[in-house]
Amino acid sequence: MGGLTAEVEAAVAEAFRQEWGRVVATLIRVTGDWDLAEECAQEAFALALERWPRDGLPRRPGAWLTTAARNRAVDRLRRRSTEAAKLREVATMAADDDTFGSGDDSGVPDDRLRLIFTCCHPALPLEARVALTLRTLTGMTTAEIARAFLVTEATMAKRLVRAKSKISNARIPYRVPPAHLLPERTGSVLAVLYLLFNEGYSASAGADLARWDLCAEAIRLARLLTRLMPAEPEAYGLLALMLLHHARRATRVDAAGDLVTLERQDRTRWDRGEIDEGVAVLETALRHDRPGPYRLQAAVAACHATAADAADTDWAQIAELYGQLVQVVPSPVVKLNQAVAVAMADGPAAGLELVEDLHAAGELNGYHLLPATRADLLRRLNRRAEAAAAYREALDLARTEAEQRYLAGRLAEITTGGES
Repeated sequence: MGGLTAEVEAAVAEAFRQEWGRVVATLIRVTGDWDLAEECAQEAFALALERWPRDGLPRRPGAWLTTAARNRAVDRLRRRSTEAAKLREVATMAADDDTFGSGDDSGVPDDRLRLIFTCCHPALPLEARVALTLRTLTGMTTAEIARAFLVTEATMAKRLVRAKSKISNARIPYRVPPAHLLPERTGSVLAVLYLLFNEGYSASAGADLARWDLCAEAIRLARLLTRLMPAEPEAYGLLALMLLHHARRATRVDAAGDLVTLERQDRTRWDRGEIDEGVAVLETALRHDRPGPYRLQAAVAACHATAADAADTDWAQIAELYGQLVQVVPSPVVKLNQAVAVAMADGPAAGLELVEDLHAAGELNGYHLLPATRADLLRRLNRRAEAAAAYREALDLARTEAEQRYLAGRLAEITTGGES
């Protein structure tokens, strides 16, 4: 029985990764109640842990979970005398393939993409739009989302509550808006998919460096978005960026689960098919004159992906691209990436000057990659004592075990007189 329990737990965990967003999005569409949808979805997964060991794993876990969540919603709504019409709608909802594809007449056969557009209504503050979508679509915890935004968990919790209330009180419809209203939501939708991919590519916490299920979902939704908005160059830019990064997924950690830096990755194991597709999608995006942050980042990723080896990387071009990106998105994280590129193109002293400006500004306090970058540049300048202190600071802030092991290794090297 113990083996079966482990199998069931693994199956439920996989179903959560694959089906959470679909189950919640389906219930939100039908009930219009965000909290009810999340609560019923949670109860459905709990019921799976109870029933699947006894009854066996269902052939279609997503349909099973949607049915269970629907039944919970019916039970809840029966207790609300004022919701008779909604009760009838939920009670007749069939757990078949149409459950996942039905909805409005927007031409987008995906509840999750409709969910993103609903969350990204212009009546909501930008950060609230992105945070609410991540919470609802992926099941990311409030703490994980807070780390992505570099705010406290309490602050993020308040934003999520306010966003849900705004949608309910303003009766914001669950649909993709008509074509003439798409532009006012495009930026938010792209930001959601970008952060969804980033959370998958570099998990904010936990034993694993990455969550490839989130990356795959972000890529899938980005493909849908390019079909929905074929004239939007930034949609293509974002898809290209994702593909070019995703192509390196097999080489980011070694057999022991330790982080492998870009220059040390085995490029023969990169997915050439994804790289070729990413470059082609980027070329489509670049046919438009208007510069955008995702196309610029995709161009940086293409420089890395198409270099024959680390020494062949065109760091001068990358530094120039980051210089353009800073003009479009003057965020401290972008400036930090620019500093790395400048260090590679013009030497560590030039990069360190930019990093020290960021350190003094204090905008990236608590972000482990700032002291980690500073430590690396100080190490390259042979300022070992300062580098060791910066590595310790980064180690204290790192959230994933893979990053912690990497930083601990670098600290050990510098304090024992190893590699410089």
